[in-house]
Amino acid sequence: SKVNTAPITDATNYVDLSGSTSASYTVRAIVDGTEQESSKAVSVWADNCLTINLQSPGSIYAPNDINVGDLDGDGEYELVVKYEPNNTKDNSQSGIVDKVYLHAYKLNGKCLWKIDLGVNIRGGAHYTQHQVYDYDGDGFAEVACKTAPGTKDGTGAYLKMGPAANDNDASDYRNEGGYILTGPEYLTVFNGKTGAEMATVEYANPRGSVTKTTWGDDYGNRVDRYNSTTAWLDGKRPSMVFQRGYYYRLTCAAWDWRDGKLTKRWFIDSRNTSGYSSMNDQGNHGIMVGDGDNDGKDEVYFGASALNDDGKLLYANGMGHGDAGHIGDMDPSRAGIELWLVREGAAAGAAGSYMADAVTGKTVWQHNVTEETDVGRGMAADIDASSAGYEMWSSATDGTYSCKGTKISSNKGSCNFRLYWDGDLQDELLDGNKIDKWNGNGTTRLFTANGNSCNGTKATPNITADLLGDWREELILHDGASKLYLYTTTIPTTHKLYTLMHDPQYRAGIASEQSSYNQPPHLGFFLGNGVDKAPKPNIYLAGTPVSVSPAINGVQPIRKLTTTKTVAFNQPVTLNMIENSCAEIAIYDLTGNLVKKVTSRNAQFTLSEFGIANGMYIVTIRTAEIFNQ
Repeated sequence: SKVNTAPITDATNYVDLSGSTSASYTVRAIVDGTEQESSKAVSVWADNCLTINLQSPGSIYAPNDINVGDLDGDGEYELVVKYEPNNTKDNSQSGIVDKVYLHAYKLNGKCLWKIDLGVNIRGGAHYTQHQVYDYDGDGFAEVACKTAPGTKDGTGAYLKMGPAANDNDASDYRNEGGYILTGPEYLTVFNGKTGAEMATVEYANPRGSVTKTTWGDDYGNRVDRYNSTTAWLDGKRPSMVFQRGYYYRLTCAAWDWRDGKLTKRWFIDSRNTSGYSSMNDQGNHGIMVGDGDNDGKDEVYFGASALNDDGKLLYANGMGHGDAGHIGDMDPSRAGIELWLVREGAAAGAAGSYMADAVTGKTVWQHNVTEETDVGRGMAADIDASSAGYEMWSSATDGTYSCKGTKISSNKGSCNFRLYWDGDLQDELLDGNKIDKWNGNGTTRLFTANGNSCNGTKATPNITADLLGDWREELILHDGASKLYLYTTTIPTTHKLYTLMHDPQYRAGIASEQSSYNQPPHLGFFLGNGVDKAPKPNIYLAGTPVSVSPAINGVQPIRKLTTTKTVAFNQPVTLNMIENSCAEIAIYDLTGNLVKKVTSRNAQFTLSEFGIANGMYIVTIRTAEIFNQ
């Protein structure tokens, strides 16, 4: 046994339980003057794979995309597994498809609930994208997805709220081709712990009539192309985002789940909302989230177009539809984040893949193809420590390129997924069940896992995420029937970082990962090439807010918020403070060394005002805000 009485304030102060076959620990803490205690038993795995036994809906089903959240409030992630039948179809293909199910499992295999989406929700990679997150901040994650007549919640009951109260659950709206082009469409929020229906509303992205002039075809392909994600659109609480269409017509709705009510924040339609027509055919088979303009609120990225946090058009760059997209601080010498995108149907001599600015959508640099090409996949990841920033390539590039567009190798790695696996700060590459490491001029195999990937030739995992919290990422694959294999690295690391799930962009990337042509998550800050310190995350504990003393302007309760950003010395930073409050600003260089601490009452400032030299800095801003939620 060991007692640690030192304050545990960050990731550098911990008790090492390694080398034990089993252990138990008790944490005592003083919260609001009251001593609280929590105990937990832990055991060491026999190897680096945890097998999770599932309850399959039937012999024709296999576990597919997974989303995660703390459903029961125990501080551990649960898995929400989408079960797809083996007769599932791409939207371009006709055919009757069996039902789709959502199951919730704890990591020990305990099933919390099962949702039967019914015959009026079609199976396929483009159809059911489920969101899992604690949207109201009560400590329990909710689950949300598109539903229809015939959907049964986790208690086994048909939907009965809102427009579902008087529908006919025996109706089968599938036509002879298996498409569902008529009948009601809903959005439902389910209780994460029980699977019970909590709210059902009309789906805000309406199907309407399915014709070539409304969706680009009349048989049901483009109308039923969906994406979904989670975004912090007000900078405080997460919102759920559901997209319908990206060929020809793009629609998108943002919803808030607050105080037991589902309310629409905004909705846009590229063909029927004035000012959005430039978004037609400017979406990908995926959706991304990031704070592109550094205002503390997320933007939503569809590929060649994007919306600001308020739903207003950010840009549409005219580069058209593509299959793959990545978002992150790819070039740390540039302010803000960037995107790496590929193009479908790129003409000879035109860009097949390109890096774009996340605010304007303008091309930073591009790789041209020599003949008309459908560039199906592309990858952006920091795989080479000797090359500053990310490296990028695609299925059509003649090698690997730096973030400046300089070719660094005639060889390239796989174009599927990236993940942190070994002990350094560079990304490894995941393709199916194989993990490779870049060796400077090619790749070396690190690990081959048992289990199957998902989604056919896309060979994507069920999920990759920092599920266990040591900043390296876990990989989940399946056996094709009723087992999941959760793999974690056993490679030691000298880097002690906060869990990646506390970075908003990374967490949104996990929410987006299961959408359409699954894409890997990326951090919202640069990590690697000597930058070995993650910024302290801005988090709050679920439950009753803690009052901060003294009160500001006599108003209580309040909370202090900490925001961390990587900014250039001349980049404007906007504060959102209550009247007469003051921000505490700590400025660090990219290696984590404190450069200066200042205070400011200005609504906007630049680091250059404080005598800071030209360059990029990590800035931590502490402000106070009234907490009325």
